Amino acid sequence: MKGTVIALGAVNGRDAAALIEDGRLTDLLIDSDRPRPGAIYRARADRPMKGQGGMFLNTPDGPVFLRQVKGLSPGEPILVQVTGYAEPGKAVPVSSKLLFKSRYAIVTPGAPGLNISRQIRDDDIRDSLLEIAHEEMSGAQMGLILRSSCAGADPDAIAEDIRTMAAMAEQVTADRAGEPEKLTEGDGPHELAWRDWVMEATLADTPDAFEDHGVLDALDALQSPLAPLPGGASFYIEPTRALVAVDVNTGGDTSPAAGLKANLAAAKDLPRQLRLRGLGGQITLDLAPMGKKDRRQFETTLRAAFRHDATETALAGWTPLGHYELQRKRDRVPLAEVLS
Repeated sequence: MKGTVIALGAVNGRDAAALIEDGRLTDLLIDSDRPRPGAIYRARADRPMKGQGGMFLNTPDGPVFLRQVKGLSPGEPILVQVTGYAEPGKAVPVSSKLLFKSRYAIVTPGAPGLNISRQIRDDDIRDSLLEIAHEEMSGAQMGLILRSSCAGADPDAIAEDIRTMAAMAEQVTADRAGEPEKLTEGDGPHELAWRDWVMEATLADTPDAFEDHGVLDALDALQSPLAPLPGGASFYIEPTRALVAVDVNTGGDTSPAAGLKANLAAAKDLPRQLRLRGLGGQITLDLAPMGKKDRRQFETTLRAAFRHDATETALAGWTPLGHYELQRKRDRVPLAEVLS
């Protein structure tokens, strides 16, 4: 099926959203019982983590960890926002830099200034957006970022989005005193789909949407570590306690270029596979055999693939044994956990 479809539904009783492009599942969001990224807490400083420059904080949902702490003493209240998911047994990561993010606008308390996404290059559009920003943020002691989705959007909708986020930011930042409390909940899958998947798409929200668009079959396939690649090649993606191991195989292809072809195909599909499986942290690629002269082409392909991926990923480089390593932010719960 050609075209883009956004399907809304549920998996194991949890809200879920799927992005299908030309009949292929390219993104998947499933809710979990953990604190969602974006949730804001009034926390209380507990104890510093010596040697790491951070501090554990108390919240109603358990301990969280704040890095790069300065001037914060145990017992003091502080507003923090969840930035991702923690490894099992570790505290949830948070930041004291709050972001109030919606479809068109991001309001940034403590970071003044009006900014427009660099992806919007048309000068006339940028000028009109600046006019809206100045009008809506006049007198506010907060910053504003207008997202790329503003290009071609209704000006009234953009202005309303700015007002809503600014009002929420003012309300939350004024509520600093008191016992630990969750002040806002992070966006769930349906809200995230509306907020971040802004391309032209058909919305499918019937009870059978996931079945009709092949999402359930794709979920079954994702429960296997095996991910097929073109030409009979494949790669295995297996999370361990320490890292995510990715093993690329050429299959039945015995030609001299088989290793390079399999590695390039794996590089192109790796961001999608990690998104769908909800995997992050340290990732080690055990690639199919190829010459050192082909490494530059592989790196270029891998870099281009991750350039369009929203999750922060650092391409660390080659190890002495010839593996390639990445470090990826944990912004999703592993699929195996939410399906269990």
